[in-house]
Amino acid sequence: MKVHLFNWKYAALIVGLAVLAMLVMDFNSRMAELRRLTNEYEQVQAVATQKAETKAALEREIAYATSDAAVIEWAYQDGHMVRPGDVPVVPLAPGGPRPTPTPTPLPTPEPLSNPESWFALFFGQD
Repeated sequence: MKVHLFNWKYAALIVGLAVLAMLVMDFNSRMAELRRLTNEYEQVQAVATQKAETKAALEREIAYATSDAAVIEWAYQDGHMVRPGDVPVVPLAPGGPRPTPTPTPLPTPEPLSNPESWFALFFGQD
């Protein structure tokens, strides 16, 4: 009986397993790339949503700033203007002399004698 060391079936099986391993590794790398791209897409989507909300808020501010209500509000509050028929009221400071405040004198501490200061140092009494 002759023993064949090389069999075509085993060679085909080894080649098939090698090709299968390469396909699995390629699939794994593609899945990792898909996860990375999905995360990047979600981040870009969040930034785009934030930018769209900012744009909408700015458009609302522009619409209000160009409206008559904003002009009237500015005229009354910041422009110090009045409409015809309005009576402007200007608050004035109360007249008359103001009293001058007198400062209260601070009490001066009494200096301790030398024995009293040593006694306070050692025994913790004031």
